Amino acid sequence: MEALKIVWDFFQNEILGMAWLNRLLASILNSFGLDTSEKIGGSVLFFIYDMIKIMMLLGVLIFIISYIQSYFPPERTKKILGRFHGIGANCIAALLGTVTPFCSCSSIPLFIGFTSAGLPLGVTFSFLISSPMVDLGSLVLLMSIFGWKVAIVYVVVGLVIAVLGGTLIEKLHLENQVEDFIRNGKAIEVPQEELHFKDRAKFAWEQVWETVKKVFPYVIVGVGIGAFIHNWIPEEFIVKILGENNPLGVVIATIAGVPMYADIFGTIPIAEALLAKGALLGVVLSFMMGVTTLSLPSMIMLKKAVKPKLLGIFIAICTVGIIIVGYFFNAVQGLLV
Repeated sequence: MEALKIVWDFFQNEILGMAWLNRLLASILNSFGLDTSEKIGGSVLFFIYDMIKIMMLLGVLIFIISYIQSYFPPERTKKILGRFHGIGANCIAALLGTVTPFCSCSSIPLFIGFTSAGLPLGVTFSFLISSPMVDLGSLVLLMSIFGWKVAIVYVVVGLVIAVLGGTLIEKLHLENQVEDFIRNGKAIEVPQEELHFKDRAKFAWEQVWETVKKVFPYVIVGVGIGAFIHNWIPEEFIVKILGENNPLGVVIATIAGVPMYADIFGTIPIAEALLAKGALLGVVLSFMMGVTTLSLPSMIMLKKAVKPKLLGIFIAICTVGIIIVGYFFNAVQGLLV
């Protein structure tokens, strides 16, 4: 058992966490006269290290996820979802959301397509919630920074929010709150030719470049903010605002994430820095969920597809779910970290 723990710690710290890269970069920067124990040197080290680590993991993960995704084009996904009913359909929709694009804005066109195809509204909303909040890439990246316990629990509670949120929307019978052009639309049946290994690999590489180009600016911003928080904002300030002495920390973090637009890869460096400065785990994860699920740009896009009542209910369900999850993580932080 001890040997297994040693192997796992090595995998998590040196392979996923790339601690070797941090040590290498620190040695290089110190050799050039930049003291990485000081604020400026520490900021440079944090920025370079996190940029390289995230982009390397991003490339590998997107290739693997996109290869898997090539088996689930929209038409096939629609057919899979159409075979299930009730809460089982919501569960399948939430799980399928884990192999789709990373940001909420990318998921909304698929949501519109599924709704136009006649899939139950609750099922499509389960997909819409889980797609940006939970994906296979987030599982690995969260594992590399927060450990496997936090990563797995994060994914599980994200799926629970998606399933319960979609189920509740289904029970409220809000189909008339979807815009008419979507409810009356017809999905176009596109025959899916069978792809071979080379075709899927080509598709995966294309997705890598497309996604990297799309998320790179947000990763730069996220890592930059993380470097600033990590080295320049006093720990006492973070603890005062987002620590255990502020019972509203989760609410503040959730609301603070809404105006931002980024995928999970852009929010992880910020979350990493906040946690290192003394923010509670639930506060940090609530911030991440708020950014990825309730970002203002994605809500503006969704407003074009649904009426204000349904949009408000969707926002309320997600907000309450995220806040509950945040307080849950705060309560069990000692068991997970």
